[in-house]
Amino acid sequence: MGRYSRLHEIRRMDPARDYAEILRLISQYEFPWDYRQGVSVAFLRDYGVPRISVLLDRTQEFERAGQKRYDDTVLIGYEMAADGFDSERGRAAARHLNRIHGKYRIADDDFRYVLATTVVGPKRWIDRFGWRPLCAQEVQALVEAGRKTAAMMGIEGAPDTYEGFEQFLDSYEERMFAYDPANRRVANATFRVIASWYPRPLRPLVARFALGLLDEPLLAALGFRPQPRWVRASASAALRLRAQCVRRLPARPRRFPARPRPRSYPFGWRLDDLGPHWARNRPVEPLPDERDGHAGGSTRRRAAAPDSGGRTPVPGCRRPARNS
Repeated sequence: MGRYSRLHEIRRMDPARDYAEILRLISQYEFPWDYRQGVSVAFLRDYGVPRISVLLDRTQEFERAGQKRYDDTVLIGYEMAADGFDSERGRAAARHLNRIHGKYRIADDDFRYVLATTVVGPKRWIDRFGWRPLCAQEVQALVEAGRKTAAMMGIEGAPDTYEGFEQFLDSYEERMFAYDPANRRVANATFRVIASWYPRPLRPLVARFALGLLDEPLLAALGFRPQPRWVRASASAALRLRAQCVRRLPARPRRFPARPRPRSYPFGWRLDDLGPHWARNRPVEPLPDERDGHAGGSTRRRAAAPDSGGRTPVPGCRRPARNS
């Protein structure tokens, strides 16, 4: 397979119909590392909003179990998209996500903002540091995936274009970014998790490298000073050099998709493992389009089996067959 063969394939696809497959190609084949970085920066942007970070800080999940909190966030997104958003696995993950959020009173604009970061964040990162920019079909697939997530979570008013998501994100940050001590506490806990992935002597350098990639409004909201110009320039140059190297590598073979390797679950996970321990004791509500009982099966059966599509086997074992 040539380096640009998948790009030609994606350009022939219809994002309105094939958005889940395009997202899979982006996140598992074309830009697996860059997509994760874009999503990670998106999470950091959430911490610049005090009423979001205060809630996160109050749960103490980042302080007590930061790696698990990071892994759970990545894995729930993976479970929703892995077999398609409308698969039983995807719907089970969405119901589980809703029961976690159902405990809290979260403003609609905050939901829309967090959603916008997951659309805008990966595009901005990949266009800046990826081995090629996203094509129009890939961008629209991110939009469609964001809109589908909004529908499954009951979030109203999601934009229908990338420009709409980007405009909402920028205007929201202009209004809502402000420093609060909770912002810095949650950000520090997250940086400790990221730094822990590297040998101890490299951790201070990793932290400076990460801060050097963040824009000044976000740094101010998190309570960090801008890094020296040489740090910012070096960080950007290193990532652009990486992009040039990746561009010259062969395409990832179809039989080797990039999948999450969560440190918190070395032997595999079930959907009920993800999120706070108390979440599994909360009732599971049907998704908005299941409330009339016509979303591909009985609502009662779906509500009773929140993890029916979310099993991940122990490495080396075969995945058990799922009911369709």
